[in-house]
Amino acid sequence: MGSSRNHEHIVMLPLMAHGHLIPFLALAKQIQRRTGFTVTIANTPLNIQYLRSTISTDSNSSEASDIRLAELPFCSSDHGLPPNTESTENLFLDQIGLLFASSQSLKSPFQNLLVGIKEKEGKPPVCIITDVFFGWAVDVAKSVGTINVTFTTGGAYGTLAYISLWLNLPHRKENSDEFNLPGFPDRCRFHVTQLHRFLRMADGNDSWSRFLQPQISQSLKSYEMLCNTCEEIEPEALQWLRNYTKLPVWTIGPLLPQAYLKKSAGSCSIYKQHSGKKPGISVEECIEWLDLHDPGSVLYVSFGSQNTISSTQMMALAIGIEESKKPFIWVIRPPIGFDQKGEFRSEWLPEGFEERMKESKQGLLVKNWAPQLEILSHKSTGAFLSHCGWNSTMESLSQGVPVIGWPMAAEQAYNSKLMVEEMGVSVELTRGVQSNIAGKEVKEVIELVLNKTAGKGLEMKQKAEKIREQISASMWDEGEEIGSSVKRLDEFVRSILLRRREQSLSSDE
Repeated sequence: MGSSRNHEHIVMLPLMAHGHLIPFLALAKQIQRRTGFTVTIANTPLNIQYLRSTISTDSNSSEASDIRLAELPFCSSDHGLPPNTESTENLFLDQIGLLFASSQSLKSPFQNLLVGIKEKEGKPPVCIITDVFFGWAVDVAKSVGTINVTFTTGGAYGTLAYISLWLNLPHRKENSDEFNLPGFPDRCRFHVTQLHRFLRMADGNDSWSRFLQPQISQSLKSYEMLCNTCEEIEPEALQWLRNYTKLPVWTIGPLLPQAYLKKSAGSCSIYKQHSGKKPGISVEECIEWLDLHDPGSVLYVSFGSQNTISSTQMMALAIGIEESKKPFIWVIRPPIGFDQKGEFRSEWLPEGFEERMKESKQGLLVKNWAPQLEILSHKSTGAFLSHCGWNSTMESLSQGVPVIGWPMAAEQAYNSKLMVEEMGVSVELTRGVQSNIAGKEVKEVIELVLNKTAGKGLEMKQKAEKIREQISASMWDEGEEIGSSVKRLDEFVRSILLRRREQSLSSDE
């Protein structure tokens, strides 16, 4: 594609959640690097502030500085949300439903933004790229004379499962706990325990269904779909997604920092730009601790920026980890029902646990947030006990690190299912926050996965290593050599430019 400066403009609108804002920003940078187009990301004021701070800590800010940020007026208290709530961070699940519904209020400010661009530049943006939850954007695009491209920040398998479950509610029609899902082959049976309680209780008239069903079905009327995955790692699921949505699906991911994919993890600060958050521990301290341990021996535990577990689960997890005698880094925050921003209390862990871990150097407990990319790319890290959010899943597999799954919400249980059944790189420890687990199970799973010399642990490591190579190759972008996902992005850009050209020819006639 080269970067001959085409004066085209693309406007993007992500969902108000950090797990969506970050991939949208990464996509914006990638588009800009390949095309030189103007890219504007629109969102609510606090999310724009968050993106601005993420961009300013970016080590390659030359390309990021060309990304424009547009604030859309939004007042959370108008929607029954706490003041200054503009993303899913630190929200209870019931409030997340309100936040989702409130996103519809962005429709007219977003439309005004597009009209303003059209007046100023004499033509509408070449396309808008919006989150899969913003079906209303299809009509908005049409009203200003452009097209909507829907972008799913998840993978193909998880996206298809999520879409199909909400649109069809198949578990309501079955008397058994297991059911088939439209769009998937019969061999992929789903289980009600893989469904979040809101989905399990959904009947089409509940508030989640009333928001999600029209938005998702509308967004499937988009011109095309972009998916944050690569052809090589889930080829079958991509086929199923294309068949089900009837849309061209361009695989342009996984959108991870270039430096991270090349695994040149010598310098500590290369991944800082990825999150814009303050770690509860310095990167240097983390690396120093990891350096003390053997290659592939450390378990990393983190449930993402949204989730935590119950106090009884936390106790069982701590007991199992300690008994496994394996070194670990655990990103820990207060259990469910307690203030997520509050102090962490030692009573939530076995007596004397923190002191023993510190003394024996078996464990590093990190409050709040840890430098995840640095940890996963370190040679000592051998497994990731994860909530299976797609960003975390890709960060782990792009480093060849197998996963112990503990999915919580959104499409995490389907990502876990993909990794266990289709990829063979994960075992699932448990699901959700209601489940009972015992320290003994935890210990057994950790020992199984960290045993890289034989059996399942070795097999998972080899498969994860193969996926690491595929991911790295797909995002490769050096001179003449580009990977499959970079090619797909170029093809996507060609397709929207071609459409623009045909349109202007037909209007000239």
